[in-house]
Amino acid sequence: MRNKIRKKNTKKDEKTGKRLPIKHWSHSSLMSFLRNPLAWYKRYVEKVYDMPSGPAAVVGRAGHIALQHFYSGIPKEGAIDLGLEYLRNVADFEINFGKAKTRTARKYKRLSMEQEYLQAVGFYLERPPKHKVVAVEIRALAEVPGLPLPIVAVSDLVVDSTIQPGALDVVDHKFVEYFSPSGKDKTLFVIQAIFNYYTVNQKYGKPVRRFILYELKKRRNLDGSPQMRRYIIDFTEQKAAFKVFHRLINDATRELMSRKVFLPNPSDMFEGENSFDIYRLGLLE
Repeated sequence: MRNKIRKKNTKKDEKTGKRLPIKHWSHSSLMSFLRNPLAWYKRYVEKVYDMPSGPAAVVGRAGHIALQHFYSGIPKEGAIDLGLEYLRNVADFEINFGKAKTRTARKYKRLSMEQEYLQAVGFYLERPPKHKVVAVEIRALAEVPGLPLPIVAVSDLVVDSTIQPGALDVVDHKFVEYFSPSGKDKTLFVIQAIFNYYTVNQKYGKPVRRFILYELKKRRNLDGSPQMRRYIIDFTEQKAAFKVFHRLINDATRELMSRKVFLPNPSDMFEGENSFDIYRLGLLE
């Protein structure tokens, strides 16, 4: 079975003729490869998805489900209920509860997760941003000149641009503990935005003008300040970032072609221990 999976998910580099272990790059795949090569190999090559998600990730997915249904036309209350239903149906073994080891501690953690979810989505839907929606939760692939592998991205919303007739904007939502101090200049946001730029542009054949990111804070601000911040990345201002993006994808692919051993990163706060256990036991050799 392992050999079949590996063959299915490989692609040959046109210039070198070497076989690559993946068919495309995504934002999450690229970040995982840079952070922890062995954890990346396990997930994106061997397709082993056995790591439980942290509570924040589960709350974030529930929030995305609610907003996906809301922008698909379901009323606010129904959209909130669908996200909450997802959250409650996630099994305990799929969640990394951290220090909450006992059944009682996990029960309280789940109640806390529900509260965070309801607060964050409730803040957003009090006065939801209005967009002329073209597509909701759309996955697209793009072949980009100068890149050795295609790229893939999922866009929360594709909407008509309000500043450039005939163009599109991409809208993304993130559920966070704290607002990002760097805002729209945060490197992770810019890299993700360019993934979405290419995939949406190629799928719809229209210019893509902006990446609009809403950060939703899950816990209420005691000073009454807004629970949501909006960051706008205008692609007409990102010429230098596109060059860095191409260089990063090409360098990562070259590193992938030359790599013979995938090493763990024990300092990775999310998957460090798991990746080192895999390395120590030789489970992927």
